Amino acid sequence: MQHVQQLVLDIGNSVAKVGIFNQQDLIQEQTFVHEGNLISFLHTISFSHAIYSTVRANNEAWIDALDGKGNVFQLTSSLPVPIQNKYATPHTLGMDRLAAVCGAKQMFPADACLVIDAGTCITYDYISSEGIYYGGGISPGLLMRLKAMHQFTAKLPVVEFNPAAELVGDSTITCMQSGVSNGTLAEIDGIIERYKEKFGEMKVILCGGDTQFFEKQLKGAIFAVQNMVLRGLNSILQHNVGQF
Repeated sequence: MQHVQQLVLDIGNSVAKVGIFNQQDLIQEQTFVHEGNLISFLHTISFSHAIYSTVRANNEAWIDALDGKGNVFQLTSSLPVPIQNKYATPHTLGMDRLAAVCGAKQMFPADACLVIDAGTCITYDYISSEGIYYGGGISPGLLMRLKAMHQFTAKLPVVEFNPAAELVGDSTITCMQSGVSNGTLAEIDGIIERYKEKFGEMKVILCGGDTQFFEKQLKGAIFAVQNMVLRGLNSILQHNVGQF
């Protein structure tokens, strides 16, 4: 059985992401679609410290695979974090959002940061240079926008996302694809500018499943960090057990 220093788990609705860290260094990362594969993997390792964040029920079998192997934390709104959380309803805050801003602060400790997580939804989260997290915004992601147009209208079809959509569509399908891709890009560029107008210069960090599309299209300097949530979870773990 392999022994690791820090084990980090980000359990989403459809996939589970696992990171193995040595202090701040991410030395291994894996993604699991099937819970059985995740459980099999967890049976092959032990750890000194672990942390997990999950959107699922806490009676899942993969949690049992962590028992007795090391010090385990679950990220909840009551777990201490290395930032000051000014979110008005911390119990409703998605733990992935909280972890992402913690990761951003660890990467850029002296800078204000805007973290944009482009996944099922697009979330915007702002943390000041002093390490104060204020909140941000949530809007529909790319696929959600396409699905919504079909579900809430009588005639618009089911359409796949086209990353190369032209600005001017010449059919219903290409118009929908243009509206989603170009409209979302304009939204994100505009939101970034509005944050800079309000708060001044900041690091803009992009993460999430649609990072590859957006990082090539957005204006200005963007730091693309696909594993930001894992890094943030690890920073929270370090905060709770010390700089081992």
